[in-house]
Amino acid sequence: MQLTDLIDIALISYIIFRLYALFRGSTVLRVLIGIVFLWLFQRIASSMNLILTSWAIQGIIAAAAIIVIVIFRNEIRSVLQTKNLKTLLWSYSIKNTQTPIEIISDSVFELARKNYGALIVIRAKNNLQDIVHSGITWNGSLSKEMILSIFWPGNPVHDGAAIIQGDQISQVGAILPVSGQKNLPSQYGTRHRAALGLTEQSDGIVVVVSEETGRVAIAKDGQLSFFYTQENFLKTLREYLNQGDEQRATSKKRFRLETSIAAIVSFLFVTAIWFFFARGMDTIVNLDVPIEYMSRPQKMEILDTSVNKVRFQLSGSSAILKSITPDQVQVRLDLSKGVIGDNSFTITNKNVSLPPGVLLKSIEPTVIDVKLDEQVEKELPVQVDWVGKLPSHLILTDVEIKPEKIVVTGGKSILEKLSTIYTEKVRLDSIEKSGEISVNLTLNPASLKVTQGSSEQIKVKHVVKKRSSYPIQE
Repeated sequence: MQLTDLIDIALISYIIFRLYALFRGSTVLRVLIGIVFLWLFQRIASSMNLILTSWAIQGIIAAAAIIVIVIFRNEIRSVLQTKNLKTLLWSYSIKNTQTPIEIISDSVFELARKNYGALIVIRAKNNLQDIVHSGITWNGSLSKEMILSIFWPGNPVHDGAAIIQGDQISQVGAILPVSGQKNLPSQYGTRHRAALGLTEQSDGIVVVVSEETGRVAIAKDGQLSFFYTQENFLKTLREYLNQGDEQRATSKKRFRLETSIAAIVSFLFVTAIWFFFARGMDTIVNLDVPIEYMSRPQKMEILDTSVNKVRFQLSGSSAILKSITPDQVQVRLDLSKGVIGDNSFTITNKNVSLPPGVLLKSIEPTVIDVKLDEQVEKELPVQVDWVGKLPSHLILTDVEIKPEKIVVTGGKSILEKLSTIYTEKVRLDSIEKSGEISVNLTLNPASLKVTQGSSEQIKVKHVVKKRSSYPIQE
């Protein structure tokens, strides 16, 4: 394990921990945990060569990812739309403004004295938009006067529920799902059944005021509790919302413990995954990689090299090694310090480029010999490379070459030895009459180049005549 591996583990661990911190207590987090377990099961199936099972789970995971985005888009959007970047990247949880329960308590018992029915939803952690329907957006500050006016019998929205989030009334006139319990007392009205229905499907708290009896009740976790005194109501609501001194202290301790455990579990989980991928580090492959020569000095050229490829022995996870493409493994030699003549360059890790997670075990050879020469230009006469013999009845009387000379660029030591440059081979036995042919130059060695502006193609005009000993046929 190297420093980059530790950074890799720490970064992914923090990302997982942030997902926990942002979606803590929500349905999104539970679904994400389920997807992670599916992924682990898929990796186990793949390692056991259960091809069909692995393929099927991959499809389920892909579909689940889309479902999470579609179904829980509101919860995801509420997290990502935070204006405070620190909250998104650093804070342990998104802090909601504390609900003023004293105002709710005074308002509820005032409604009870007037026999005004009311249904007040105090949102907890889960988003209620997928449960609550037909609500009218309000976004008004919470006050006793506001609550009394909403549930005044003459108000068109008084039969619906008011949704409270923090110290704001976010919606009014909302319709809640009705409880499906069959054994509820007959005296429970529609408001009580709606309060139970919402708390059965979410962690929200619902306050109910009966229009017929004026009784006050609180619904939580699918259970109704009735209150006859404002003191008991206020005490219970404070406990439910963790606003008591003891509850707040306990909640903070529990929160710190949960976040600490989540951080440790995230780190251990990612570390285990890293070792799962790294357990195949004994896997070794050999790979032949062509050498790339970089920064060749101006007016110098490469005459010869001891090898054109080197063999790498690589180790790493079998999954990573199988996915390597040729362009991910490179070896480059810097020729900027090369001199005319023989040079020896040693290949080190600085010359090698490898994908992450792959280790270089050995290189063969480690030393590359490169012969450099000064690049010069030289004008050479062109000579046709004739082969074979003319037909016995013909004689070659004249040959005209265009151009007669050509300027060639190449190594000084090579050009010093050359006095003529030849064309490709031209067979004499294929010539039947006078004419003109086009042939290419033969540049040997291949390091020789025709200067810019010149052509490697040579035109050869030849004249043949009948030998005098052969009669001319009409």
